[in-house]
Amino acid sequence: MRKQQGLSQAKLAQEAGVGVATLRRIEAGKDGQLASWIKISKSLNMIAAIDMLMPEKFQSPMRDVLSQRKGKLITGKQLKSLGWGDEKE
Repeated sequence: MRKQQGLSQAKLAQEAGVGVATLRRIEAGKDGQLASWIKISKSLNMIAAIDMLMPEKFQSPMRDVLSQRKGKLITGKQLKSLGWGDEKE
């Protein structure tokens, strides 16, 4: 995208606010920080690519588990009446 837009590595790095070495690492397929990827994507007018990474509606799996547990403490009396379902009568 950088080349298609006629930008040098130095120019894009300056516009994105990242180091040229960071941009070179990312272009080489090496690791880069997410913040750097976002800055570069924004500078290349690739906001849609960033939007595709984040769903519109996000529900944390941990939040689901915690909401299921909330208010479901079992008392000792209830615990005695629980079983595995395979008990003999």
